[in-house]
Amino acid sequence: MALAVNTKAPLFTLKQRTADGFADVALSDFIGKKKVVLLFFPFAFSSVCEEELCSVSGGLDQYESLNAQVLGISVDLPFAQAAFANAVGINFPLISDFNGDVSMAYDVSYDEILGLKGVSKRSAFVIDLDGTIVYSSASDDPTVVPSFDEIKAALQ
Repeated sequence: MALAVNTKAPLFTLKQRTADGFADVALSDFIGKKKVVLLFFPFAFSSVCEEELCSVSGGLDQYESLNAQVLGISVDLPFAQAAFANAVGINFPLISDFNGDVSMAYDVSYDEILGLKGVSKRSAFVIDLDGTIVYSSASDDPTVVPSFDEIKAALQ
């Protein structure tokens, strides 16, 4: 079961592949400055992930107007995430939880899916300015995306 609302969000630092190389993305960099939307997704280059993340990317101005930073997290390598983002036009950071530590900390890691262990469940968290989770959603069905209306309401 995913971490509950009113829980302090576990801090993390993960890698993002950028045009200039690797960059650290730390949740602590946003605490006190911006709300954060964490979108855990199973696999880069899968159709549901592409639809979900491209939809968010296309409406990124709505999240920015609510003082929110969107971060996509999967256990894919940073190279695969960068290729995925470039191929489909995702314009917010995709960060690699390759070892699965953050997925486990947020309790959104599959025991097994498609014969693979440690894959991130399709999940969403909204973290407020003080680092508290104010929205939490996770699905055992990787084809079910979170409610973006609920996410935006939690950002109000």
